[in-house]
Amino acid sequence: MNWDALYEACMSCKRCRLSETRTNVVFGVGRRDAEVVFIGEGPGQQEDLQGEPFVGRSGQLLDDMMAIIDLNRENTFIANIVKCRPPGNRDPLPAEQTACEPWLSQQLSLLKPKIIVCLGRIAAMYMIKPDFKITKDHGQWFLQEGVHMMAFYHPAALLRDPSKRPETFLDLKTLQKKIREICSNTY
Repeated sequence: MNWDALYEACMSCKRCRLSETRTNVVFGVGRRDAEVVFIGEGPGQQEDLQGEPFVGRSGQLLDDMMAIIDLNRENTFIANIVKCRPPGNRDPLPAEQTACEPWLSQQLSLLKPKIIVCLGRIAAMYMIKPDFKITKDHGQWFLQEGVHMMAFYHPAALLRDPSKRPETFLDLKTLQKKIREICSNTY
């Protein structure tokens, strides 16, 4: 499946009940050959309204974080595990994650990223390991099928608890170092 076919199929998805309450499918944004991919858990209210991931206050903080290490929405790809907003911004249920898995899997298959950054515990538990502990494991590298993966605190968590920002700055610098080591795609 190519990008256009994947996008069209995803836009009409009704694999789970989240499709009944969404305003927009939030497919993802960015470069279609990005070597660095950021993955969150699911769209929030602003993302659902605008159809783009990380556009609210968390998205503004993510943009600022990426800018620190010369990344942006044009040289990365940003997506979520689930493509529709869970009601009340609750965590996506396992059945919802499973229903959406083919979309993210196909996106990653087309992208072939060298690095995946999970934004928050839910994304890290889904992508890296089920018992991922964000307070203990953030900023550490995990290698899966040739892809380097790490997790940051979710930007929303950093808005709630600014005391975690110095740790996240160190995680950003760890990411920047890995990008310089293994990426070649205009970073």
